[in-house]
Amino acid sequence: MLWALYGFGQLVEPLPDTRGIRLLLHARPLEWWAWGWILCGLIAVMCAVLPEGRDWPAFPALLVIVVPWMLAYFMSWWPLGDTTRGWVTALIWAVATVPVIVVAGWREPPRPKKLE
Repeated sequence: MLWALYGFGQLVEPLPDTRGIRLLLHARPLEWWAWGWILCGLIAVMCAVLPEGRDWPAFPALLVIVVPWMLAYFMSWWPLGDTTRGWVTALIWAVATVPVIVVAGWREPPRPKKLE
């Protein structure tokens, strides 16, 4: 849900300083990226209620939007030199992906059989 809320935030009040995502904005406008965040977040929320083995689309959906965002911030620091702290924001987004990757690798416990 956090991803969807971040996208909504970009629609309501866009980033005041877009130097860190300049590369992304060359490809698509910020509104497009905001809707991408929202879509990926909603996919993950919908997959959370799916049965075991069918929830897998949530994990790539969460990564597909955050990885370009992370790389854009990193590249805004080096090699482009647009921002001196782009590496910090890139690191924050990289850390945000860690729980997604860890949870994606977890084996789900067996579900108890229904007692009738």
